[in-house]
Amino acid sequence: MSNIVKGYKVFDKNWTCRGFKYEVGKTYEDDVVPLCDERGFYFCKDLNDCFNYYSFNPQNKVAEVEALGDINEDEDRCCTNKIRIVRELTWEEVLRLANSGYNNSGYGNSGDCNSGYGNSGDYNSGGNNSGYYNSGYYNSGDHNSGGYNIGDFNSGNSNSGYSNSGYSNSGNYNSGRYNSGNYNSGRYNSGNHNSGDCNSGNHNSGDCNSGNYNSGDYNSGNHNSGDYNSGNHNSGDFNKTNFSNGCFNTTEHKIYLFNKASDWTYQEWLRSRAHSILYQIPMKCVPVYIPLKKMTDDEKKKYPEAEVTRGYLKICDNTEEVNAWWRSLPQDERETVKSLPNFDKDIFKEITGIDIDK
Repeated sequence: MSNIVKGYKVFDKNWTCRGFKYEVGKTYEDDVVPLCDERGFYFCKDLNDCFNYYSFNPQNKVAEVEALGDINEDEDRCCTNKIRIVRELTWEEVLRLANSGYNNSGYGNSGDCNSGYGNSGDYNSGGNNSGYYNSGYYNSGDHNSGGYNIGDFNSGNSNSGYSNSGYSNSGNYNSGRYNSGNYNSGRYNSGNHNSGDCNSGNHNSGDCNSGNYNSGDYNSGNHNSGDYNSGNHNSGDFNKTNFSNGCFNTTEHKIYLFNKASDWTYQEWLRSRAHSILYQIPMKCVPVYIPLKKMTDDEKKKYPEAEVTRGYLKICDNTEEVNAWWRSLPQDERETVKSLPNFDKDIFKEITGIDIDK
């Protein structure tokens, strides 16, 4: 007589498997030589292996069985020519036998409180996680809704960093993909805070920049809105200088002041004392939207279109404020401003509101 081998078998809710109906307590025999994938009664020595062939569903029937005849073994299952259906397992028994951890509703978990499967960590609804609180799969980090993450709090996949919604990031807080830097919404960035792609610099909205704060592409300099610039602050392309709006320039251009050509470069303006003084001028007040119900009668007469727009945009006038600021400046500072190349008091008043004759 053959040795008795104990195992487990899963059936559908009607106790049927492969078109054959079984009953608990009965023994079934077939005059064949058992061979997996061809003939015999199937069972698994490990309960978890059964769920490679049947869904992990409490509606299915699970039984403890004994193989009493010849046995043929495959990788994770066996078949025999004589089998006894010993007893039905309750679903609580299935959960306990399928998991080495506790309070798992999934199977194959060595961790605790998992609704997924194959988790060595705890509280995972996904599968094969060694971390905790993952709804995704194959995460060694924690709190991932994506898959294959080493880091934590990733909704994307294959991230070794943290809090990435994109994919394959080794940096952190990236919504883009393949970033080794941080806070990138673009892709393939080794720098930080880039919305463009393939940047090694930082804060670029363009692509393939090694410099910083570029909205253009392929710049090794900084603050360029054009492309292929090795200098800084260029709006043109292919410049090896600064502040150029043209192309293929190696020297910095002179700028216009008060509608006339000057002998100053833009950098000289930025470094001038007049620039420092004028950047202290009071800012223009922000226009305010006045809804129709708050308009005065005079305002309604002045802006009849408000009946259609349901209000109007009130433009503030800070002319008195800026003129008071100008008069408060020391005499030498006012003279510094008036000594700018090509200074024109009428243009100065038109733009700033300051009347230097008052």
